[in-house]
Amino acid sequence: MNIHGSNYQCTECGKCFRNNQQLTRHSRIHSGQKPYKCQVCQKAFRLTGSLTCHMRVHTGDKPYRCRVCQKSFSQSPYLRVHMRVHTEEKPYRCRVCQKAFSQSTNLTHHMRVHTGDKPYVCCVCQKAFSESGALNAHMRIHTGDKPYKCPLCNNSFRQSSTLQSHKRQVHSDRRPYYCPFCGKLFKTAKEVKQHAHVHAKPFSCRHCSESFSRRDTLKSHLLKSHNEGTWFTCHICQKRFSRKDSLKEHIQRH
Repeated sequence: MNIHGSNYQCTECGKCFRNNQQLTRHSRIHSGQKPYKCQVCQKAFRLTGSLTCHMRVHTGDKPYRCRVCQKSFSQSPYLRVHMRVHTEEKPYRCRVCQKAFSQSTNLTHHMRVHTGDKPYVCCVCQKAFSESGALNAHMRIHTGDKPYKCPLCNNSFRQSSTLQSHKRQVHSDRRPYYCPFCGKLFKTAKEVKQHAHVHAKPFSCRHCSESFSRRDTLKSHLLKSHNEGTWFTCHICQKRFSRKDSLKEHIQRH
């Protein structure tokens, strides 16, 4: 068979090649033959080019450099994927919600949101996860392993994200989160959310125009200003409190 000058045909799958060398390389797919072996780790490959790429794992060589940010990569496909960071190209689109991704693996992981598929199961408690990384992090609950150690205080953590949060909150003065109402700076998004109640004051008094950022503050106001609710009375000195924890602290002093 001759398809556009391709005279050498694979007897297994019928694919045609221009020369015998190409056919020989292709035939290793079917035979499982891997004649090119790494002298460092003994891993074997079908093609000499694959061995050349693999050796960069041991040498650290990264010949493919991004012309925008100068980041280097060991293989050209890694550079092509990286370039989408700069071009914002997202060729992989979810057919359910139309969300787009720069990598096919990210789309595969995203699809589990719609399918509910959780193929990674904990062998100890049978809890299932949609990603292998989540399972690996979960397993540390059972093993007690905490591989992420803080270089400043030697505290250890199960996840790298928890370590980063610890370093930001405990050891850094950086406050990247700000309140949109007053401009006050905070270390975490959670602190901003808690602070925002100062401005929002969603808890309003039904008897007057006062508003409060917290429900317990409103309850205290209703009791003190409108005699609505229940006082907590000290059985020793009869002093009254609007909150149970305040009474508890007071009794401890007795």
